[in-house]
Amino acid sequence: MTNKTKKLDTLVDDIYNVIGNLSKGKALDISDDMLKDFGTEMSQALKEWAIPRGMNKANVNSLRMSNVGKPDRRLWFDMNSEKKTKEAEPSLMIKFLYGHLLEVLVLFFVRLAGHTVTDEQKEISVTGIKGHMDCKIDGEVVDVKTTSGFAFKKFKEGTLAQDDAFGYLAQLAGYEEAEGTDKGGFLALNKETGELALYRPEDLDKPNIKERIKHLKKVVKKKTPPTFCYPTVPEGKAGNMKVAKECNWCPYKFECHKDSNDGQGLRVFEYAKGHTYLTNVVKIPNVQEVL
Repeated sequence: MTNKTKKLDTLVDDIYNVIGNLSKGKALDISDDMLKDFGTEMSQALKEWAIPRGMNKANVNSLRMSNVGKPDRRLWFDMNSEKKTKEAEPSLMIKFLYGHLLEVLVLFFVRLAGHTVTDEQKEISVTGIKGHMDCKIDGEVVDVKTTSGFAFKKFKEGTLAQDDAFGYLAQLAGYEEAEGTDKGGFLALNKETGELALYRPEDLDKPNIKERIKHLKKVVKKKTPPTFCYPTVPEGKAGNMKVAKECNWCPYKFECHKDSNDGQGLRVFEYAKGHTYLTNVVKIPNVQEVL
């Protein structure tokens, strides 16, 4: 199925054109070798998921290519906080599994469409910071993402640089720096609709990864954390303030905002939309305070 003339630009259209044959009543040309390779890769993904790796303190609390795009303050707490890492819920582990399996399926579609996949899970290093890239497609670094419908819009519409809370652009920049390429991107799958999108960011949207790593190595060694990752935002019109939405799931939010509310720390109220973490309470909300 490999066709050396295939270009990354046409990747999604090529996948759609091949799979579209099913709706035309035509069978897909899937060889026995492709079926065997697919089964092997799915088995390998399941096997790797079943073995906990990277969960020890040395790995969790260290700079890696997968986390260098996180905000400075969050990384500082990762490296310096005494807070123990909370065990992941079983449901989250299941979510990780089907994410891995879907990534294997996406790359199967890529091969089925005649594009070349190489360097899967290749280990790279940039100024001492290591990482494992998903793959190269047609010679360019591509990170495969399986997303919710909401997150998918950032890849489809090319707005990831405006809201890159997980630091995906820094990861891509690191992989490309190591490989000496610069025209890669993200192949995203909308888990809710099956839609695919290829987002290839402009060079200006990607950070200078060497300078970023150099900066972070200094930041995490400081005795005190850097400035807040995100400014607080108003909650209602009475003057109350709350943490930014990006902070809601952060394990360090209470430690990070321990000086809020005149030293009392975060106050948590149970709204219909869920817990709201207030940093400054001017007027007591007319809902239950849970912490």
